[in-house]
Amino acid sequence: MAGTVEQNIMPSPIKIEEDEQQNVEAIRALKAKYGKSVIVLAHHYQRLGVHTCGDVTGDSYALCKAAASQQDAQHIIFCGVRFMVTSAATLCRPDQTVYHPDRNAGCPMADMANLPQVMRSWLELGEFTDTKKVVPVVYMNSDLDLKAFCGERGGIVCTSSNARKVFDWSFNRGEKIFFFPDEHLGRNTANAYGIARDQIILWDPHKVNGGNTAEQIINAKVILWKGYCHVHTRYTAPMIEEVRAKYPGIKIVVHPECTEDVVKVADAVGSTNFIQDYVKKMQPGDKVAIGTEVNMTHRMAVQNPDKFITPIVRSLCPNMFKISTRDLRDCLEQLDTWEPVKVDPREKYFAKLALDNMLSCAG
Repeated sequence: MAGTVEQNIMPSPIKIEEDEQQNVEAIRALKAKYGKSVIVLAHHYQRLGVHTCGDVTGDSYALCKAAASQQDAQHIIFCGVRFMVTSAATLCRPDQTVYHPDRNAGCPMADMANLPQVMRSWLELGEFTDTKKVVPVVYMNSDLDLKAFCGERGGIVCTSSNARKVFDWSFNRGEKIFFFPDEHLGRNTANAYGIARDQIILWDPHKVNGGNTAEQIINAKVILWKGYCHVHTRYTAPMIEEVRAKYPGIKIVVHPECTEDVVKVADAVGSTNFIQDYVKKMQPGDKVAIGTEVNMTHRMAVQNPDKFITPIVRSLCPNMFKISTRDLRDCLEQLDTWEPVKVDPREKYFAKLALDNMLSCAG
């Protein structure tokens, strides 16, 4: 069988060790000192200690909403990867400042689409279809210049929380969707939407016309960029079969960045917020195997000791893992000199249009 199911025992690096607990205590003291002027946002994929320190925790959609709605906080510290932090810096007020505890925390999926590639692809699409009838939809996991590209062309930012509503929004405004950079979220949403398979095409930016014929482009309703998340594409349908054989009666819940064959055999699929709520609603003694980043699965196992919670297999996001409680503590201790996150004014203007469209599609 492909892959091996692992025991419900998490690797020691993501436990709260003694020195990490000291960092957590110091962070709480610093937050108390700053009061309402500082807020810490922590993504679900952060290490347990970092997540514990978050004033607001959630997926990228929830945290962007939180950044956009802050009334009291002047300083927003975002524990997540770069694309989340620049989005928060775009949505917050001009008098607010956003900080990133580790600016090296990027996203490989976001790097799978860059502005020159997308611009060239958009021009190629225009040779076969009227791009005024094409709505560009960029996944949150993207650099700010791509969000600006969409905002300038009447497009929208999509998250795994609101993907279905984004499709509604887009088809109310155009005939086709150009979805980038994650093909799997796009395909799974298109499948759930009931779009015919021959109207969903894959666009490879390294090939002429994305590797498609004129007829395929003209016929397509959804054009998917060839990109993926290495964390979620690790899971396979045989792995799920093995989990079910090992733990009879276990439920399988996965993230929509997984491949469509994995989504097809899972019991439930949804965003990280959905997965968290799914586990909370389970009864004591229930069993669940989760297909998302291992730090989140570990945290849910710690927070729900009355349930059996295991990863399908361990899949770690090394960029999310880069931010430690030491980094967060350093940021708070050196807030006066810590380099704030700044975004290009033009990119900010157009990216905010696309992000505001996203926020209008309630998750």
